[in-house]
Amino acid sequence: MAIASELIPYQQLGGDQPLRQLVDRFYDLMFSEQGVEIVRDMHNPDTREIRDRFFDFLSGWLGGPQRFIEKHGHPRLRARHLPFSIGKSERDQWLHCMNLALDDTPMDAELRAYLKDAFAKTGDFLRNRGEA
Repeated sequence: MAIASELIPYQQLGGDQPLRQLVDRFYDLMFSEQGVEIVRDMHNPDTREIRDRFFDFLSGWLGGPQRFIEKHGHPRLRARHLPFSIGKSERDQWLHCMNLALDDTPMDAELRAYLKDAFAKTGDFLRNRGEA
């Protein structure tokens, strides 16, 4: 799925303010939604640092400022997630919160669909536990 606009996703979203809104909504949902206990328990209850790191990562991932790389080096997503057992249920719980956060963040419907697809592919990429 491609986005019709010439703007990068970071620009289509509207930059830092809507991105921060998305990140905050995602973590708020992770700590309030029922049925996401497995993925919630993988996180420290104090989410200030992870919110900032995720904001920095998404900024660059969406084509905006490369804040994460400037502060922490290459994201190495798979390597950074290896300490966590990630299977289908963890992926699905994480995506449930992200999809709700995307639905709650104002953006163009085409961008929302593009991001849901991109996050789903990334979630599959991060799975590190084989399952039948």
